[in-house]
Amino acid sequence: MSLDQDQIKHIARLARIELSPGETGPTLDKLNGVFALIEQMQAVDTTGVEPMSHPQDVSQRLRQDAVSETDRHEAFQRIAPQTEAGLYLVPRVIE
Repeated sequence: MSLDQDQIKHIARLARIELSPGETGPTLDKLNGVFALIEQMQAVDTTGVEPMSHPQDVSQRLRQDAVSETDRHEAFQRIAPQTEAGLYLVPRVIE
């Protein structure tokens, strides 16, 4: 796959990126280089290769999921400027 100047301008407009006329050429070269690398990687025969989620077969040490702090919800609600039904009321910011 190869891009042209018009497609680069269209992509830049969609991404809301302003490209000067002098930046369009180098951007085109870089993106075409990325697509060439993708095509090269897709050409590799991967039959028989199992997909892996991580290059090393390691597992994380997990800790016990236990509550370590007391519930201070009511204390926080008491000092809040406005609450209702256990929720904090805040000013509307979107009209």
